[in-house]
Amino acid sequence: MSKTPLGRGLGALLGGAASSVKPPQPKPAEVPSTVAPSKSEDAAPAASLSPSHLPIDDIRPCPFQPRRHFEESALVELADSIREQGLIQPLVVRKKVDHWELIAGERRWRASQRAGLKEVPIVVREADDREVLELALIENLQRENLNPIEEALGYQQLIQQFKLKQEEAAIKVGKSRAAVANALRLLKLSDEIQQHLREGKLSVGHAKVLLGLDSREQAVSIARQILKEGLSVRQTESLISDLHQKKTARQEAEIHPVTRNEKDVHVAHMEQRLVEKFNTKVRLKYVEGKGSLEIRFFSDDELERILSDLGVSAD
Repeated sequence: MSKTPLGRGLGALLGGAASSVKPPQPKPAEVPSTVAPSKSEDAAPAASLSPSHLPIDDIRPCPFQPRRHFEESALVELADSIREQGLIQPLVVRKKVDHWELIAGERRWRASQRAGLKEVPIVVREADDREVLELALIENLQRENLNPIEEALGYQQLIQQFKLKQEEAAIKVGKSRAAVANALRLLKLSDEIQQHLREGKLSVGHAKVLLGLDSREQAVSIARQILKEGLSVRQTESLISDLHQKKTARQEAEIHPVTRNEKDVHVAHMEQRLVEKFNTKVRLKYVEGKGSLEIRFFSDDELERILSDLGVSAD
């Protein structure tokens, strides 16, 4: 199986048929010619004989399409444009036994139905299931059409269905392995938080902070507080940092109930100044010129902030 071309934009996706010129509209008296799909997979027409238009009812959406949500207002606007100007960019389809299946362009197909088109321009492409999923992911990622959860589910499907490693999946869709890994981590969040990500109510930045919490229940509670109070990612980090500090203080008080009372007042004062400086849990141990300094952090972003305060580059 040949390797799917990546990094060349939608021109590669469309098999080289990427013209920006509007195709001529048929005169009212003309009836555009169409080619009905063959009943046999073995009887697929050669590329030069492929139809340029198909009845829209002969085309069905692809089950591998990673995009599940289509904004209603955007579909209405696109349908109005198609009704006025026609469908300029063709749909990409593959031939099945008794129908044609979309590889790319489901949003345009849906809008064309709303616009009342009876047939649409198409480009036929031969592709197996893996290539179809890859192409659908690539098209949506290039257009930034997927919400974070749809993107993560697309990667998960590619990895699980075709037994790929994260690095292999990343190469297929032109992403870094870290980007794929971070996206997949979002699927560990509760269904409620995932829905907020789908709807854009929470950002990926919020999600990364919530992933550092001890339990799903606590993450849901914090997520609800974020939405109620309109907290930014940085405010959420501070909130979670405060929770961790209080929890650690309670645990230390249970284990060493007199430790803080016995601590030297100068050491305690310096420790408090460090807490204010780094805005996180700090523990200073000092005995006769020796000791240790512990600075706690609870997310990658918080670590980067602390390192920046110390003048240390993370690179």
